[in-house]
Amino acid sequence: QVQLVESGGGLVQAGGGLRLSCVASRSISSINSMAWYRQAPGKQRELVAGVNSGGSTTYTESVKGRFTISRDNIKNTVYLQMNSLKPEDTAVYYCHATLSTAWGIKLYWGQGTQVTVSS
Repeated sequence: QVQLVESGGGLVQAGGGLRLSCVASRSISSINSMAWYRQAPGKQRELVAGVNSGGSTTYTESVKGRFTISRDNIKNTVYLQMNSLKPEDTAVYYCHATLSTAWGIKLYWGQGTQVTVSS
């Protein structure tokens, strides 16, 4: 079982930045991958960025060069540094974890944190 708690969302002007944090209830070094997703009103939830246990990262095209995902295994925390924010980045951002267990793959979600970018 993994509980994920996000923080760091808020209201920011276009061009500004925010850092989201996701604290896990267990060692993230034992979690296969962690990611940030987002969901804007009327749209499907989409992958924003992910990082696996080996440190490899992936980003959706629209955030490349602006967002950076990182993990701190000591603090059991995954971060999403968001720079040069645009109004289209406005969404609820969710932390996600994928865990392999003896009974199969388990997926976990946080409760989400709102990011609003004003123009």
